[in-house]
Amino acid sequence: MNRYLKLVNFEFTRFFKLYLVLIGITILSQIIGVIVEAQLYLSRRSKFSYNELVPKSESIQYAKMSFLDIYRTAWFMGPIVVCLVTLLIYVFFIWYRDWLGKNTFSYRLFMLPTARLHIYLAKATTILFYVLGLVALQLLLLPVEIKVLQWMVPSEFRTDLTVHEIINVPDLEILFPNTFIEFVLYYGTGIAAVCIVFTAILFERSYRIKGILYGLLYCAASIFIFIAPILVNEFILRNYFYPTELFFMEIVAGLLVLACAIWTGNFLIKNKIRV
Repeated sequence: MNRYLKLVNFEFTRFFKLYLVLIGITILSQIIGVIVEAQLYLSRRSKFSYNELVPKSESIQYAKMSFLDIYRTAWFMGPIVVCLVTLLIYVFFIWYRDWLGKNTFSYRLFMLPTARLHIYLAKATTILFYVLGLVALQLLLLPVEIKVLQWMVPSEFRTDLTVHEIINVPDLEILFPNTFIEFVLYYGTGIAAVCIVFTAILFERSYRIKGILYGLLYCAASIFIFIAPILVNEFILRNYFYPTELFFMEIVAGLLVLACAIWTGNFLIKNKIRV
């Protein structure tokens, strides 16, 4: 366990500088976005009142501003997309960088006196920590951004929303599940997807050109197994199962796919990987 934790710490620090950049981009973009959008709103309201010669007491009927007007902008969603895309790229780069350069690091990595499965699990754990860290950052930022909006826009011109109301909007509810079951479902699926990609990469690293085909076939087979209960229920049994039953079958299928990914990855990394 101690060696596994050292590997997790090692993998985490290798990406940490870029991770700090992502954090900085998120904080600056969203805070600046709140300020800019609030200023634009107040400017539009001022022009509306002036052009229509509407007294302030009546201009309150003009559409009020809420945080939902900000979250739909590139200021807010842009850094989230950037972080997501960067982490998706890093899912591949976390493996392939070990083979980059003249003196490949992969040889030294696989010669460490620890189970090779620990290398696989440490990389997966690192990705999970990065994702959860950015989600936690967003949860900490929201109250700050709400307060900035309240400072800039008078209370009679805005509609206040709680953090809970904001994270329940369609685009954010996957990042911020409301229940523990949803959390396990969403993030468990994400972990399984990462492990499937890891194992596909190991196929390519083990068999090179042939490995690309093996990896693609492996991904297709994993996806098929995962959605098999839905396909059977929809096209063969004609909606025979209750939603709860189908939900638990999907959990079992997901655990099976995850276990197969880890087992296959362990086999490849122990017996087939090329350095």
